[in-house]
Amino acid sequence: MADSKRKRPDKDGTHRLAFERAKKRIYASQTVCGICGKPVDFSYKYPHPLSPCIDHIIPIAKGGHPSDMDNLQLAHWTCNRSKSDKLFSKKQKSADDGIISNRMLPQSCDWPAYRGR
Repeated sequence: MADSKRKRPDKDGTHRLAFERAKKRIYASQTVCGICGKPVDFSYKYPHPLSPCIDHIIPIAKGGHPSDMDNLQLAHWTCNRSKSDKLFSKKQKSADDGIISNRMLPQSCDWPAYRGR
């Protein structure tokens, strides 16, 4: 099967229903982007850059589970697109070494402060 035609198990495959159930639970219980740490406004709808979406903490392409709640988090659409299928590790030692996070991503733009010219 060609790469562009490859099915994603969370969208078209065996994990679709479990992913949709997990997505509803996350939308009902989380309010902060797991990538940038800023609040997510559910009034924004796709394709707005700050619209809510579900991020796979460990990307499916890197072996992450497609529908496990421990591998899913709330994110802004633009944060999720910036992260893509990258994995991030902490560079500094701190007291929180036991916490795994991907909030170390560089931010391309502060969208709430953005003003078109």
